[in-house]
Amino acid sequence: MDISGQNFIGGKWVPAKSGRVFESRNPATGELLAQCADSGPEDIEAAVGAAREAWESWRRLPAPRRGEILFRVADRLFHDKESLARSLTSEMGKVLVEGRGDVQESIDMAYYMGGEGRRQFGHIAPSELPDKSAYAIREPLGVVGLITPWNFPMAIPAWKSLPALIMGNTVVLKPSPETPLTAALFMKALEEGGVPPGVVNLVMGSTPDLGSALVRHPDVALISFTGSKVTGGKVAVDAATHYKRVALEMGGKNAILVMDDADLNLAVDGILWSAFGTTGQRCTACSRLIVHRAVKDQLVTMLLDKMAKLRVGDGLTPGVEVGPLINRAQLERVHQYVQIGQEEGARLRVGGRQLTEGNCAAGHFFAPTLFDQVTPGMRIAKEEIFGPVLSVLEIKSLEEAITLNNSVEYGLSSSLYTRDVNRAHQAMHDLRTGIVYINAGTIGSEVHLPFGGIRGTGNGHREAGQAALDTFSEWKSIYVDYSGRLQRAQIDTN
Repeated sequence: MDISGQNFIGGKWVPAKSGRVFESRNPATGELLAQCADSGPEDIEAAVGAAREAWESWRRLPAPRRGEILFRVADRLFHDKESLARSLTSEMGKVLVEGRGDVQESIDMAYYMGGEGRRQFGHIAPSELPDKSAYAIREPLGVVGLITPWNFPMAIPAWKSLPALIMGNTVVLKPSPETPLTAALFMKALEEGGVPPGVVNLVMGSTPDLGSALVRHPDVALISFTGSKVTGGKVAVDAATHYKRVALEMGGKNAILVMDDADLNLAVDGILWSAFGTTGQRCTACSRLIVHRAVKDQLVTMLLDKMAKLRVGDGLTPGVEVGPLINRAQLERVHQYVQIGQEEGARLRVGGRQLTEGNCAAGHFFAPTLFDQVTPGMRIAKEEIFGPVLSVLEIKSLEEAITLNNSVEYGLSSSLYTRDVNRAHQAMHDLRTGIVYINAGTIGSEVHLPFGGIRGTGNGHREAGQAALDTFSEWKSIYVDYSGRLQRAQIDTN
């Protein structure tokens, strides 16, 4: 059955109740990919109702059995990896090798969380009273609402839905309107893997009202959101007024720190991958290069040489390394920040313009861009741009570099290049980010470790690893008194 552009509610592929549609287009070519269900609050109501109805039987299914279903989902994703990656690249724009990586993250998460079906460990503790046992177990929350972005249109839905499912929750997923087809393909893998009807539901649409309806629904216990800080703040306020839990994963202004003893060839490779991979459209992308003055000029020269060789174009074209921006609005946003940087006095060394020639004529392409002579007070040094723009800031010491790294409102990812083990350990201790890399770029997290940041990046929750189980479960403490008499904790202590 052709599921292109349809919602998935209660185990069935259905159009929006209103019959409205919106378009999904290839950002590299402008090609129309599909007409998609443009849903409204009534579709959210139907999806939440299906999830609520399915919850009791799903939570009662033993966790190891739920894990076996996730293993089958992983197998489906693995089997279809290449076709999924090509579809993903067509809709989102990232180059095919990264599209494969996006799908691989969903495969890895499915296998990992499948294993958690047998490892949802609780706590056993000694009681303070005789003939009494005390322990704690995890329990699911109920129906959870997931709001996901377009930059990792398969990985992030997997990062959110799979830990939710293994804990016994049911799911309503609202994907970005930029990448609804990829979300539908992920949902199809869940269906084919054997997830029962109503346990996972997909509602796509083009308006903010859809997300608001999900956030405000009284039967949704938790909202897990990934997106901008502005929207995340609104979600947090809305969720709080309805007394529900919310997990936020928002922006980043990540930096690579390069010391005077660094392997510059290694650093250049890491910088290029971190700044221009996914066309800079990652929350972990490097947009600040904080470099020791002793090697700054040499490093910039090396970077400019490598940047001149980057191939920009359609992500499905062999050899292309940088794809398009997601849409016209993002193209205009990046261009505006380039103008801001120039007005503030930064030196534009390369790029800074839209690409409209040859195979870039029909899409939203922007040249990889590097600014030099950037100072900490400039907006391009503080604000998230979400595009292929890198700012170079000069420092004189590791201490100054760490202070500069920690000075922005975000705290997601940071990186240090050095050959000095003492410097490395100082940075690991003092860099105030949720993720720290040594002698590697700012991107490339793995599914078995916690993912998330501090300050304006999030609200304390973590995705991936066992930490994700904390987001999608709550603790129940259990006391069993087998003494046969009344015992009073904190009172009967003699």
